[in-house]
Amino acid sequence: MPAITANTLTLPRVVVADPAAAVQRPVRSVTTAPSDFEGEGFPVRRAFAGVSFADLDPFIHMDQMGEVEYAPGEPKGTPWHPHRGFETVTYIIDGIFDHQDSNGGGGTITDGDTQWMTAGSGLLHIEKPPEHLVVSGGLFHGIQLWVNLPREHKFHPPRYQDIRGGEAKLLASADGGALLRVIAGELDGHQGPGITFTPITMVHATVSQGATLDVPWNPGFNALAYVLAGQGSVGAGHAPIRKGQLAAFGPGGALTLAANSRQPQAEPNLEVLLLGGQPIREPVVHYGPFVMNTRAEILQAMEDYQAGRLGVVPAERMPHTHGEERP
Repeated sequence: MPAITANTLTLPRVVVADPAAAVQRPVRSVTTAPSDFEGEGFPVRRAFAGVSFADLDPFIHMDQMGEVEYAPGEPKGTPWHPHRGFETVTYIIDGIFDHQDSNGGGGTITDGDTQWMTAGSGLLHIEKPPEHLVVSGGLFHGIQLWVNLPREHKFHPPRYQDIRGGEAKLLASADGGALLRVIAGELDGHQGPGITFTPITMVHATVSQGATLDVPWNPGFNALAYVLAGQGSVGAGHAPIRKGQLAAFGPGGALTLAANSRQPQAEPNLEVLLLGGQPIREPVVHYGPFVMNTRAEILQAMEDYQAGRLGVVPAERMPHTHGEERP
């Protein structure tokens, strides 16, 4: 798992929350993500399956893509497809992914990079492995997160943010036992590079074997912890958690996670994605690639897509099927 590493002894430290000032958040639930397939057939874990929307808001959907070792010819992506009303966040831990959209955004992301696409009023986009990875095969592992947009920003013009792994704010836990990569939002006064409409925090934490991570957390945000690899516990009650499971926390001002002293051989550390955001608390109607406030808006999005009003596939485009000729 090579997503940006660093010597924690040289990094700024996150201050341990004062128990007298910050209430430890209780664990509301621990759920296991079911496996499925997305796009042209790449394996995913549906991280938010079975979790109350009240605990997720402002997040809508999240897939853990892979972790999979592709044989030559196996890597897959998605065809061109539309989005409206939210933001997609693709974070690549291992492997390479290409992105292109009808608004002119796009690029290649690899170990530790993030592409942040605000669909807003609507666009078309495609995600796929580059041709050389299709030919060679290789390891692929990443996350795609959907962040809702409040009503006032549903029709904001689309935009694209290319966030290199080296731009993430790197921090260490108080004792140096955990590395924290702040991708978006703020943690203990330290700001990540991602620019968001809805205030959120997104952090990839690597917790060493036997170490405990205590972090302050915005009391006005929700709090989620998804395990990408390894096993450990969450909360003051030490609820067990492992790869492919999501913990949803109750109210409070601090989070606690701990890595087991013994880990699977292939997963030496506890790898966790920490998510929190300011709940939007608006009606949500989610249908396929559209996230709106009303059913009428969903029907309008479908009509606009069919009429070509969400954009057109660029003449110079990445093929979405292995072997397709470029025009």
